[in-house]
Amino acid sequence: MKLDKKGLMEQKKDWLNKGYLLPEYDINVISENTMKNPEWVHFGAGNIFRAFQANLLQRLLNEGKAKTGLIVVEGYDYEIIEKMYRPHDNLSILATLKADGNADKTVIGSVTESLILDRNHSSDFERLKEIFRSDSLKMVSFTITEKGYVVNDPEGKPLPGTVSDLEAGPEGACGYIGKTAALLYERYKAGRKKVAFVSMDNCSHNGDKLKAAILTFAKGWSENNKADQGFYDYCNDESMVSFPWSMIDKITPRPDSKIEEMLNADGVEDLDSVITSKKTYVAPFVNAEETEYLVIEDSFPNGRIPLDEAGVIYTEKETVDKVEKMKVCTCLNPLHTALAIFGCLLGYHTIHDEMEDEDLRKLVTKLGHNEGMKTVVDPGVMKPEDFLETVLKKRLPNPFMPDTPQRIACDTSQKLPIRFGETIKAYRSRPDLDTGMLKLIPLVLAAYLRYLKGTDDHGDQMELSPDPMLDTLRKLSPEEILKRSEVFGTDLFEDTLGERILGIYEKLNAGNDAVRKELHAYVDESLA
Repeated sequence: MKLDKKGLMEQKKDWLNKGYLLPEYDINVISENTMKNPEWVHFGAGNIFRAFQANLLQRLLNEGKAKTGLIVVEGYDYEIIEKMYRPHDNLSILATLKADGNADKTVIGSVTESLILDRNHSSDFERLKEIFRSDSLKMVSFTITEKGYVVNDPEGKPLPGTVSDLEAGPEGACGYIGKTAALLYERYKAGRKKVAFVSMDNCSHNGDKLKAAILTFAKGWSENNKADQGFYDYCNDESMVSFPWSMIDKITPRPDSKIEEMLNADGVEDLDSVITSKKTYVAPFVNAEETEYLVIEDSFPNGRIPLDEAGVIYTEKETVDKVEKMKVCTCLNPLHTALAIFGCLLGYHTIHDEMEDEDLRKLVTKLGHNEGMKTVVDPGVMKPEDFLETVLKKRLPNPFMPDTPQRIACDTSQKLPIRFGETIKAYRSRPDLDTGMLKLIPLVLAAYLRYLKGTDDHGDQMELSPDPMLDTLRKLSPEEILKRSEVFGTDLFEDTLGERILGIYEKLNAGNDAVRKELHAYVDESLA
C-alpha cells in the first residue's frame, strides 16, 4: 500500500481491511478550499504537529465542522518537507499507542500544503506572502521549541543573527523569527488584517515569548525606518494581533522501529525513515500516546478554528496559567525530569520500564502527591488529582510508549527553574509551608549534580543528553552549580536547601550503587 493520494484512492479497500482509519472527506476539495481561503498556518513540521494539531483538524474535517485544511511551514530543517512530506503528498500515519497494547492507525490527510520558510525557495516564500495577505487567515500556530523564540543573549543583547535581520529589514531578514515577522508585515501592508499568533510549545507563558520575539523586529524595523512606523503599534495591539497563552501536553517520542515493523507487516510501502543533515529523525509515521490536552487563551481577533469541537479548551488567560503550572510544576514535567535523571544514572532506556521499578514509582508518586500537590491551584477546567493519576497510572507506565529518559534529559538546565524552582518558591512564600518539608525535590536536584559527572551508578561512562549549559556546568564544583540561580530558578542557599542538597550529593557520590541505596532510603522513609 502506497502512502500517497493515488495509493489511498486506488487501494482504499486494502487500507480499510488492515484497520486504518482514513480521511472521511475529499482531500482534493479541502485542498482547493485551503488554497483559496487559508485559515490555519502552522510553523514547525515535527512529530508533535502531525500527531496532535493535524489530527485535531482531521477530526473536524471528518465531521464536516471545518472546510479548510492545514498549511505546515518548516523554517529550520527543510529536508523534513523535501524528503518526507512531499514524497507522500503531505499524508502521514499516526499510530496512537494505548496502554492495553492496541494501536489505532490513522492516515492523516488534513495537511494540504507543506512550505519551506526560506527566501531561496522563492515560490514557497511568495505563496506564504499570499497566505498572510488573505482575509481568511485566522491562526498562525507554532511548535518550534522554546529555543526558537530566542532573539537575544542571556544579557538581553541581540544575537548576531537578530542584528543582521534588524539591519536587513523585512525584505532581507533570514532568521526564523525575522522571516516570520516579515510575513506579518505583509499582512499589515495588506490592510492591517487581524490574526492570532499562537505558540503551542511546551514552555511557560509561551505567548509572551513569541510576542517579545516578534516585537523585537517590529520595533527595530519601525525605529530604523525599515518598516512603516505603525507596524509596531499593529503588532502590539491585541485586538489586531493576539499572542494567546496555551498549555499543550501529549507525549510524542521518536518514531519507533516496532511501529515500523507493524506497518510493514500491513503492507505499507516506503516506510524508510530519514535522518536529515541537521540530525532530525523523521519517518512517514508518528507514534504517540492516547492522552492529550490543549488549553488556549480565547483571544482570536479574526475568529477562531472550532478546535473546542475536537476537545481543545478555550478559556481565560488566568486559567491557562493555572493549568500550565499544574502540569509543568507538579503533575507531569517534574516527574518526567526525575525519571530522566535517575533513569540515566540507573541504566534505564525506557520510561515505562522505570515505572516497573518500585523505588522510582514511589519517587514520582510521592513527588507529585505529597510535595507538589500542596502548591497546586485548581484551574477549574480539569482536576489536578485526576490529571496526576492519569500520568501515574496510565501515561508513564504505558509499555507501548517507547519514550526514553535520555530524550527527556535534553536541556535539563533550562527546565529546572520551572519544574522545581517554582515549587521551592511557593514553599518559601506560604506561611503553612517551608522548604524543610521537602525531601524528594532536594534528592532529585542532588541527583542532577551526580548526573553531571557523566558516570552511571556502576561507575561506567554514560553519554549526557544535549544541553546548552552542559559544558559550563561540568566545569564547576557542585556548590558553584547550586549557586546558579538561572539554573534552579531561585537562590538555593537562601535557606538550608542548598546545604542539604550538597549533603545528599555526597552520599550519592559514595561509590558504586550509592544512587540506588540513597534513592531506596529516601522513598521508603520520606513522606510515608
